[in-house]
Amino acid sequence: MLEPFYYNPETEAGVDEAGRGCLAGPVTAAAVILPSDYDLPDLNDSKKLSAEKRKTLRIEIENQALAWAVTMIDNTQIDKLNIFRASYIAMHDALRKLYRKPDLLLVDGKFFIPYENIPYKCIIKGDGKYASIAAASVLAKTHRDEYMIRLHEEYPVYQWDKNKGYPTKGHRRAIREHGITPYHRRSFRLLNEQTEIHFRKNMVMNISRKLK
Repeated sequence: MLEPFYYNPETEAGVDEAGRGCLAGPVTAAAVILPSDYDLPDLNDSKKLSAEKRKTLRIEIENQALAWAVTMIDNTQIDKLNIFRASYIAMHDALRKLYRKPDLLLVDGKFFIPYENIPYKCIIKGDGKYASIAAASVLAKTHRDEYMIRLHEEYPVYQWDKNKGYPTKGHRRAIREHGITPYHRRSFRLLNEQTEIHFRKNMVMNISRKLK
């Protein structure tokens, strides 16, 4: 059972991200302020929900929330900034877009970069403990998944409609066989046998020409 709030639900924003560990695509962050009378009995950590349940909850969250926002930082910016800074910038951008300013931030995880002097609490596995963080996890996950499915139509061999850019065996096999795309994170270890952070030049190609 999720806790409804830490101090006061209508002044607290839950914050979470999705896609930090992916090999391709953006990192996505969401911030959500829920009303005290929200009614989302199935709300939970997005990782514990089916894709269909997440889609349903996304609609309910967006309809019931007092304020919500989602931001994506693309792979090129991730490579420039590093994934941790990119994640916090995405969180800050989501908070900046909120319709109302919260008095407290509930952040999933161990660390956070302070935002506009607003007090915050970092909560390990917070998306399975507090409703507002769980709501943020659902929005971040569903918005990012939707985006990766669109990218899958452009580069189907990587099966992003299924793995959403995470390092599955199939995803790494496709990288080995076809090279990388403009959406891959070149600062990541894309192959297990990779000896350098960046791909060798002969591995870097735009496979769109190959797929035509």
